[in-house]
Amino acid sequence: MKPTCLFIFSIVLSCTAAFAQQKKTVSAADLKMNTFISGLMSKMTLDEKIGQLNLLTGGEATTGSVVSSDVESKIKKGQVGGMFSFTTPQKIRKAQEIAVQQSRLKIPIIFGQDVIHGYKTTFPIPLALSCSWDLALIEKTARIAAVEASADGLNWTFSPMVDISRDPRWGRISEGSGEDPYLGSKIARAMVKGYQGDDLSRYNTIMACVKHFALYGAAEAGRDYNTTDMSLDRMYNDYLPPYKAAIDAGAGSIMTSFNDINGVPATANKWLMTDLLRKQWGFKGFVVTDYTAVNELMDHGLGNLQTVSALSLNAGVDMDMVGEGFLTTLKKSVQEGKVKAAQIDISCRLVLEAKYKLGLFADPFRYCDEERAKTEILKPEHLQYARLAAGQSFVLLKNDNQTLPLRKTGTVAVIGPLANTGTNMPGTWSVNSDLASTASLIDGMKATLGSSVKILHSVGANLVADEAYQKRATMFGRDIPRDNRPEEEIIKEAVEVAKKSDVVVAALGEASEMTGEASSRTNLEIPDVQKRLLQALLKTGKPVVLVLFTGRPLAIKWEDENVPAILNVWFGGTEAAAAITDVLFGDVNPSGKLTATFPQNVGQVPLYYSHKNTGRPLQNGQWFSKFRSNYLDVSNDPLYPFGYGLSYTSFAYSPIKLSNESFKMGGSITVSVAVTNTGLREGKEVVQLYTQDLVGSSTRPVKELKNFQKISLFPGETKTVTFTISADDLKFYNSSLKYAAEPGDFKVFIGTNSRDVKEAKFKLTL
Repeated sequence: MKPTCLFIFSIVLSCTAAFAQQKKTVSAADLKMNTFISGLMSKMTLDEKIGQLNLLTGGEATTGSVVSSDVESKIKKGQVGGMFSFTTPQKIRKAQEIAVQQSRLKIPIIFGQDVIHGYKTTFPIPLALSCSWDLALIEKTARIAAVEASADGLNWTFSPMVDISRDPRWGRISEGSGEDPYLGSKIARAMVKGYQGDDLSRYNTIMACVKHFALYGAAEAGRDYNTTDMSLDRMYNDYLPPYKAAIDAGAGSIMTSFNDINGVPATANKWLMTDLLRKQWGFKGFVVTDYTAVNELMDHGLGNLQTVSALSLNAGVDMDMVGEGFLTTLKKSVQEGKVKAAQIDISCRLVLEAKYKLGLFADPFRYCDEERAKTEILKPEHLQYARLAAGQSFVLLKNDNQTLPLRKTGTVAVIGPLANTGTNMPGTWSVNSDLASTASLIDGMKATLGSSVKILHSVGANLVADEAYQKRATMFGRDIPRDNRPEEEIIKEAVEVAKKSDVVVAALGEASEMTGEASSRTNLEIPDVQKRLLQALLKTGKPVVLVLFTGRPLAIKWEDENVPAILNVWFGGTEAAAAITDVLFGDVNPSGKLTATFPQNVGQVPLYYSHKNTGRPLQNGQWFSKFRSNYLDVSNDPLYPFGYGLSYTSFAYSPIKLSNESFKMGGSITVSVAVTNTGLREGKEVVQLYTQDLVGSSTRPVKELKNFQKISLFPGETKTVTFTISADDLKFYNSSLKYAAEPGDFKVFIGTNSRDVKEAKFKLTL
């Protein structure tokens, strides 16, 4: 690390006592584990220890063999510690049999998979799930995913992804929980608990792998795998908290990110992997790279494969995913003094501990129960919960003149390139979904509504005008057939169908693979060809409902100005079609709230609610003033703010009540509001509490989410919602990275989103 890096991070090491590792008494269980693993490692050769650090992809065999012959031979030699992308109890049992019957020391293999938002039962994409603001629901989706994945032979998931992202150009924003560190931390804890339960050795739990450590969501220009550069203030206050929360929740493993941090790629960053993660945070699990991340250090310019493998291991990385740099070079590095055998011992022990905690040494086949696979995957109650979760994740963005909900009578035209595709409904990173069995929106509406509503359909437009672009946007079996007729003819047909209907549902937006890994976009608008279709549909004079499919915040200012109703359905998973129908026709009242800000246009990006003031902020409600911090062509305001989401009913908030106007360090105050359902339907509301530190030793955000409650109210019902604020809620990392609350004046805000709030003031004193 360069001298400047050492200077900067010496500040970090000296000023983060809150993260200091604490000594703990070794439990009897840990003592038993340590004794077992020490005994096993005493029998292992250096080659066998290095073998435990090797993670390979098994793929799905097509030639009759369980795995390719090369992988089989490596397993027999003790050169494979884990495998992924390899499922079913039968196949995993056969691979495990090779490890525990034909290798010298009979060490079992750990089997992982990208179980991101459900297994066979697929839930909404993580960004959508976060919009439910329902931690119990999110935890249960992870619990169901663990039950199904473990029933199919797996014991490790590369989830949760807890990267904070404030740039919707980045495709992987779809895999995380949005822009806020407080909410992101809460969700990270819930996901880890859902996967791992209270006892990791239970047969129906799987080990979590928190990713991507660290700061991956801040890739420059929103371009995947790109460099990341940020201040320590932003790193500690905004981006690191969800990782820390997941670790504190007991996550068993961590995955490195692809980006560099202060000039050193994460996979070779010793400050990150050892000083911060282990020494300061006390992480006890193992660290695995992302796919071929060790090898990619060569393209970062850090040396040849032997050099970068040694750098990665010495930084604190324990397992090499797919690249096999550890397997092929570490022994040579030990012989040349570039790596200490003791460092390999540390990593080997951590991998073996994970297997021990999963119960694999006690029973290598505990996850290979064929009966469980038959009875615990795609259970009716799992599918029912997927439908419920999807309905809770949708966000009603606009609903003029009570266009929604629709009546269950008459004729509905369902038009658009996303209306009749089931394969796109589960969303990105749904690698285990049965795409062929997922209902399209049209099929789901017909099945749910029966004969009460006549459904008409027209494709209306291609996904995008450019055929090559469409191929890039519909990979991995998410094909949307192209209509090669002239655009005018396709739209004309759709308009004729619309004229025969009472209402038009326009199914538009992104295909599922337009977000996710390596799916960055510079244009955040609905594709032009779809927008021209929407304009034509509006000209018919029929009521138009935009059902928006997306995996990221989009710039839909024109749509907001012209379409009477917009329902953002993200990508809702296995039961998305039924859930969309539930909400469109009023069986479910939408209650989702945005966890990522929607910009007016891409030029505002990055845009997030908890920004800091400049020395020249706008004043008096103006959106432009010369020599102030603003744009010439558009206001600073988002299209839809963080926390925003409408309902089929309405809610009124009373002024805030404070138990006291000040409190001392060590004390607390309570703040409350009365929330009334002023509409005609039962509904759920997410009551959000924010604070602002008015005077600090470092510049502070204009608002920070500090708490929330999701409540349900009958028409006319009023509930008083009470929150407690203590000094712990007001702590932050100052310019010296001291984590503390500072006495002074604060504002507290409570409301339906980050913009529309009631406010009051209080004081924190010594």
